Amino acid sequence: MRDHDLDRMKAWFTGFCSSHALSDAEEQQNLDMKEEHTLNVCRNMRDITDSLRLSPEDALIAEAVALFHDAGRFPQFVKYRTFRDDQSENHALLGVNVLEESRVLEKLPIEEQALITTAVRFHNAFALPDFPDARQILLLKLIRDADKLDILRVFIDAYEGKSNPSAIGLGLPETAGYSPEALRCIAERKIFTLKQLRSLNDFRLLQLSWVFDLSFTESIRMMLSRDYPGRIAAHLPKTDEIRAAVDGIVRYMKERIAVG
Repeated sequence: MRDHDLDRMKAWFTGFCSSHALSDAEEQQNLDMKEEHTLNVCRNMRDITDSLRLSPEDALIAEAVALFHDAGRFPQFVKYRTFRDDQSENHALLGVNVLEESRVLEKLPIEEQALITTAVRFHNAFALPDFPDARQILLLKLIRDADKLDILRVFIDAYEGKSNPSAIGLGLPETAGYSPEALRCIAERKIFTLKQLRSLNDFRLLQLSWVFDLSFTESIRMMLSRDYPGRIAAHLPKTDEIRAAVDGIVRYMKERIAVG
């Protein structure tokens, strides 16, 4: 893969987004948010791959994965008016369909096409698949980190009132409470799951727990430098156990960064 291949793909993506434009301004805001998200994931990907000093070819492939990882979100929202896979279709599989039907990858070597398509297919899996190919695993780790970092930005912007596209909500109640199970997962340095959510506070705690699923030191450094833990904590109850959970997460992040 070469620079001109990625330039061609970026031009294709711009046209792809335009082809899914909606006449309703409020609904279009959701698609605009996904286009912005994709571009930010690409930026995150470049920062992470630069820190790893990947070969120019592998860095380009990784950015192509970032560019295409949420391609399925556009037909998903146009058809179902939701980004919730459980109420529509798996957006990762829809994204693979987009890549196959558009043939946007066809000028790349077959091996590179497979690497990109597989990374798109599995980028949203709860756990990292067990692939024997180290290059494929690296791409999956990269996209999962780059994606999580910007998903956090999207929700933090909503919490802070900077933007609030209608489709990012999960239909969870904004109550004062939170689940002890969420705090226990954080204390044990585990990820809280969507199935365990009972409130928006639980969802915020889940987002904090994502730090335990980040693979690269640079990802953790980026999350800490943007003060995502503190900005999420600002929208959680001001209790001693919440403060202890957030302090534990920051301590974990600093430990990971120190180890490198």
